[in-house]
Amino acid sequence: MTRLFTPVLIGGCIILLLSFSIRASFGVFQIPIAEEFGWPRAEFSLAIAIQNLAWGIGQPIFGALAEKFGDRRAIVAGALLYAAGLVLSSFAVQPWQHDLLEILVGFGVAGTGFGVILAVVGRASSDANRSLALGVATAAGSAGQVFGAPVAEILLAFMPWQGVFIVFAGVILASLLALPLLRAPARATRAELAESMGTVLSRAFRDPTYSLIFIGFFSCGYQLGFITAHFPAMVTELCGAIDPTGMLAALGIRTQSTLGAVAISVIGLANIAGAIAAGWAGNRWSRKYLLALIYLGRTIAAALFIMLPMTPATVLVFSLVMGALWLATVPLTSGLVAYIYGLRYMGTLYGFVFLSHQIGAFLGVWLGGRLYDIYGNYTAVWWIGVGVGAFSAIVHLPVRERPMNAAAPA
Repeated sequence: MTRLFTPVLIGGCIILLLSFSIRASFGVFQIPIAEEFGWPRAEFSLAIAIQNLAWGIGQPIFGALAEKFGDRRAIVAGALLYAAGLVLSSFAVQPWQHDLLEILVGFGVAGTGFGVILAVVGRASSDANRSLALGVATAAGSAGQVFGAPVAEILLAFMPWQGVFIVFAGVILASLLALPLLRAPARATRAELAESMGTVLSRAFRDPTYSLIFIGFFSCGYQLGFITAHFPAMVTELCGAIDPTGMLAALGIRTQSTLGAVAISVIGLANIAGAIAAGWAGNRWSRKYLLALIYLGRTIAAALFIMLPMTPATVLVFSLVMGALWLATVPLTSGLVAYIYGLRYMGTLYGFVFLSHQIGAFLGVWLGGRLYDIYGNYTAVWWIGVGVGAFSAIVHLPVRERPMNAAAPA
């Protein structure tokens, strides 16, 4: 039996862990940056939204660069852009400066994130282990989320947000030490290798199934983008008081702001199990029906949370439930793309699908700040997320889950 934990998987997990630990921490900076410059919530929210959109635009670009010039060169380019964006952002004092520099950060996340790394892992995995390997790599991104927000909160107690950005730039450059592990074979059939990228992309773009997968991934980005960017601030402002003699206080969670950061960490922790379970299940059952169930579960969880009074208990329960479903869509969606359209241009094909995810993330982050400034709360944008989640559950049902040609992997 082929090994699951290959050097490629281990190296990919290291890079994803560090890249996503930084990306997941940006919600923690909402209040400190707004308070320092006296900005409304929408200003830094727009910068984070632009970061998400740049990540989505950059994903198919970096996927194509990796397939043309090599995976490791694409990752190095992404890490350099990521670090440059963080360092330059630490000197930004105007909203438009943050907006422009977050484009660099977004492209950096694209080069060190799922689109490139999952394609490397997918090509290096056997047919029997591919879905599970993609789940493990996705879980590594979730593990980064466990550490990112709390570490940012801790660092902010000792240094200004500008210093934290510079520290994070050093971390992303250090992730390149894992590059020697990423020597993935080109696991593609002779028929796949004979086809050009244009031929494969043209076939996919004409396929209604590809369009359904593209549309369905939108709500995932909307929900994740909004929660990552705004949930810490939402909890800080709206959650009920924390009992100073209770269990949370005993664990060091004494303020709503700390609870908000911990909630992001809990989501990431729960998704380690959720992503691996989704990868395991994707090898055994229909990926499209699993995706429909995940989106339905998110819809129910979000609706119940916003209808109930917000307390520390409901925050943690929601974080656990949403976390179990958080990135569980990623191994299933990327695995579905590889299964239907083949491995040769998986990075580029998944990159275009991921663009839909990041358009959703852009809207979730930006609308969160915009509607907050208009209404003084997040209720409207939250209910929009409930609606698009239900829509995605329905959209996946008619997906045609079979290879387009015999060259596609099992």
